[in-house]
Order: sequence, then C-alpha cells, then structure tokens
Amino acid sequence: MDFGRLPQEELNSVDFTLPPDKALTQQVLNGTRLDEIELFVGCAKWGRKEWVGMIYPPKTKEAKFLDEYVKHFNSIELNAVFYGMPKKEQVRTWREKAEAGRKGFKFCPKFTQSISHIRRLKNADEETSKYLESISEFGEYLGPCFLQLSDNFGPNNFDTLKEYLEKLPHDFKMFVEVRHKEWFADLSVRNELFDMLHGLNKGAAITDASGRRDCVHMEQPTAEAFIRFVGNGLHPTDFTRIDEWVERLAVWVNNGLRSICFFLHQHDEKDTPILADYTIKKLNERLGTNLAPPGFIAKEPLLL
Repeated sequence: MDFGRLPQEELNSVDFTLPPDKALTQQVLNGTRLDEIELFVGCAKWGRKEWVGMIYPPKTKEAKFLDEYVKHFNSIELNAVFYGMPKKEQVRTWREKAEAGRKGFKFCPKFTQSISHIRRLKNADEETSKYLESISEFGEYLGPCFLQLSDNFGPNNFDTLKEYLEKLPHDFKMFVEVRHKEWFADLSVRNELFDMLHGLNKGAAITDASGRRDCVHMEQPTAEAFIRFVGNGLHPTDFTRIDEWVERLAVWVNNGLRSICFFLHQHDEKDTPILADYTIKKLNERLGTNLAPPGFIAKEPLLL
C-alpha cells in the first residue's frame, strides 16, 4: 500500500499520537465490557513469496499460499476482489480452503472497483447485486465488507453515498473509508458523514498511515472497529504506534466495543507477519484474549 507513504527520514518528525475520541464515539461506546469480544487480526493478501520459509513451509507453491495463510491468521482484508468482480466458483474455492484450515476464519472483502471507483456508486445496482451474490458464497466465513472511496470522492457526493448505503440491508456488516481531505477538514461535513453512517448502522474504517493523519479520525458510528494500520518496514515507530492502538482499543472494549478487525499493511508486505505477530501478542496481553499468533519457521521472528 502506497497511501500515505512518507520517506523514512521523515518518520521521526511525524506526530503519531492518536487523537482523542470524538463525541460520536463516546456516545456509541458508553457501556460496559462484554463477556466476549470478536478479535480478528490479519493481512491484506496471502500471496507473498517472501513468506515461504518465514511462515509458509519451504517450497510452498503459490497455489497453496491461502491454504497456509489460514493456518496463521483468522482473517484477511480481501483486496483481491477490488480489481475484478469475484466469481462464485472462485469464492467457493477460497471458502473451502478456509474450511479445511481454520474454523471461524473470516474474509473481509473490499467492494469491487467497478462499484466504488468506476461507477462511483451511481447506477451500480446491477454490479452490487453481482457482488453480494458472489460474496454470499463465503457463507459463515464472510466477515464485514469494506467500501473504499477514492481520493476524489468528496463531500459533494454525500447524497450519492447516502442513497447507495440506504439500498443495502440495514444489518449488512460493512465499513466505509473516505479519503478526500474535505470530509475531515470541515466540521459540519464531518459530523454529517459520521452521523449518517451511525443512523444507517454502517461502520467507519480508520486508516492509520504516516502521511495522512486526518484519516485517523477516531469516529466510531457503530460498536465495531475496523483498523487499517500501515507500517513502515518495521521502523521503531511501527511498534510504538501499535502499543498506543492496543491501549485505545482496550478503552473501547471496556466501554462496550463488540468486535475488532485489525489489518496490517506495509508499503512492502514482506515483513507484515512480524508486525502482525507483535500486534496479536500485545492485544492478547492487554485484552485477555487468546488469539493464536502466526507460527514462524524459525523459533522467533527477527525484529529489524
């Protein structure tokens, strides 16, 4: 992922402090901790050759990468379906691999770009129906979906977004990511967006990238969190940032957060399992959860 990328030499000058919770978050998360929370931590792709010999057995073929991935993670932010409408047969194949490897695994598929970026949510009913029909093949392995809007999809498209979301089932679990800076710069626009999502029972993805701190908006329209964390090649700030997220998530959990999806990205994904391992262990320690971390071929992953 190149979104929000900064040169390494600029990272130490970035204020990575998480902003305070916004009023909507305080309104939504105003209860007490539930007996059980859902915790999903994963990556954005399974097809990395560098993971062979790291978490995948030596000589693992690409066709078997997903078979191995589900042994190490309980979820994936499925970006593969962004580039083309998923076919039912392909979705069934992915589901069968998950069924064979890990009970309770969740695919969190991104909306296909023909809906979000090409049609820009307009006249997208037919495409949306195809998308929903295809991902329904995941069955119980379907997690929340993720609608990413382009950098040039600004507040002037508010009505289009609202009308599109209103057509989706109220109980359809999904999260929306906006990137145009004006969604965050104008307080009235910002409030209108997140209040609308709250009213429609749709979540808001939070993308934590070094060069776009405005996207770390800390607005929670629902009692579910969907965090897209973009690291910088195991730079020391990656780990301090994770530590702060763990503390904030602990606060949210204690105030009634029901579920967490925490997906690890890097500009070069080769070391993502190492960052995921650190994240899972820190979350388990702080939240009292017992999510299994990835298993490395070597006894301990090397923190660079």
